[in-house]
Amino acid sequence: MSDDLTAGQDPRTVRTRGRLRDALLAECAAQPLEKVSVSAVVRRAGVGRATFYLHYEDLQALAVDACAEVVRDAVEAVHAYEGIPDPEAPPSALAQFFTSVTAHAELYRGLLQAGGSGPLAELLHRELRTRSRLERDRAGLRHSQAADSAVAATFTGLFADWLHGLIDAEPDALSRQVWRLLISIHRTFP
Repeated sequence: MSDDLTAGQDPRTVRTRGRLRDALLAECAAQPLEKVSVSAVVRRAGVGRATFYLHYEDLQALAVDACAEVVRDAVEAVHAYEGIPDPEAPPSALAQFFTSVTAHAELYRGLLQAGGSGPLAELLHRELRTRSRLERDRAGLRHSQAADSAVAATFTGLFADWLHGLIDAEPDALSRQVWRLLISIHRTFP
């Protein structure tokens, strides 16, 4: 979790939530999220069941929290450019992002359904919309809710479909395809 998200929180809360996130990721490395139990997570984290429910409503809420970093990484990768973006040269961070997600791909697939729905998709879409608006403001482009939504929906949908094997592309090729689409959206709404 980033420092700005944990600033002002009780250190015990931060540690406990971190242990629960780590335990869930470890459990999901061995089996799909739908087969993971709260009992297994709390046992691995070394906390009680009541402690789990003090921090999270259910396993899905924990999973979304555990995956929040992938959302941050995706948003940063999409916006890791300086100056005027070249549609033929995606930021290297974008291909690195697609390469990095394979470690927890099974968990992400459980939270991000094909087509771009699910709890992780909602978070990713919201964060991409917000960042798109900020980037358009910084670039001096007029505000466009349609462009912000289109960027968020395009990335989220393509990412989800790729995770589910509906797009057959290596990370480098996928990053080039995604990048060209995102740039074309911004050019459509100058």
